[in-house]
Amino acid sequence: MVSLPKEITVSSDVLFQELGNETVLLDLKNEVYYGLDDVGSRLWQLLTENGNPVTAMTRLLDEYDVDEGRLREDIGGLVEELHEARLITVEA
Repeated sequence: MVSLPKEITVSSDVLFQELGNETVLLDLKNEVYYGLDDVGSRLWQLLTENGNPVTAMTRLLDEYDVDEGRLREDIGGLVEELHEARLITVEA
């Protein structure tokens, strides 16, 4: 089972804008854009609201017809990618 971090914090160097069902992230430090699809956008929204990936997962389970194990893996993967890109910080 994939372990999710306790808390994440969005970097102050990241701007984001929702465009329809997608979200565009801009890293102001290196001027690189990142795009999130509709589910990734919903996760980003939930993470910016409360910073807790487990709470976000619970909300997404209520909103989408998805297996919990699959969702946990997907959230863990996206959080890892965002962390590696330095768009968020992670508290284990």
